[in-house]
Amino acid sequence: MLLEAKHINKSFHDPVTVPILKDVSIEIPKGQFTSIVGKSGCGKSTLLYILSTMDTDYEGELWIDGTRLTGKTEAELASVRNEKIGFVFQFHYLLNEFSVLQNVMLPGLKLGKISPQELEHRAIEHLRKLGMDSKALKKANQLSGGEKQRVAIARALINDPLIIMGDEPTGNLDKKNTEVVFDIFCQLSEEYKQSLLIVTHDPNFAERTQRIIEMEDGRVIQ
Repeated sequence: MLLEAKHINKSFHDPVTVPILKDVSIEIPKGQFTSIVGKSGCGKSTLLYILSTMDTDYEGELWIDGTRLTGKTEAELASVRNEKIGFVFQFHYLLNEFSVLQNVMLPGLKLGKISPQELEHRAIEHLRKLGMDSKALKKANQLSGGEKQRVAIARALINDPLIIMGDEPTGNLDKKNTEVVFDIFCQLSEEYKQSLLIVTHDPNFAERTQRIIEMEDGRVIQ
């Protein structure tokens, strides 16, 4: 198993205690393209932020790649996030003052495991996979919304993560660009055996993934 969550409980306390996640246990095997679905407010994004180690205020246990992450320091979790998890959000969070190439390279520069020259070569290869290599030297603010999301996917891939996690990555895109992004995810899954865990409200997107985890009222129901 690549990722295991065991008996996850999460509540918000503002000002009264409201349970958000209730005894959630899931397992994600390596290489699987998984979607998480459910009505707005059911807890799916909250669960994703716990699984991605960005939210540590929960009860239960989280394991990634055989390592128990519950109770680790923020510095240790930041290292895991940068090395083992790639993120794609609804909004791309690209830095407009940087070029496309620089944006893609940023997580790799932060990790510091390979030389800048090798990292640049790797970034261009990922951009080529996504049909964006011709835009490598453009500023991020010169791209369309769909192009920005493709750059965000290349950035998520730069450190060869064990898993890509996405929170509504097509939620801000039109139908055509949604299809482009979905096809990219399928290619990553099928050709490169990339593990993917995507929260989506789009039933057409979800039904074409390899597995659907359905949530309702803070619980996994399917």
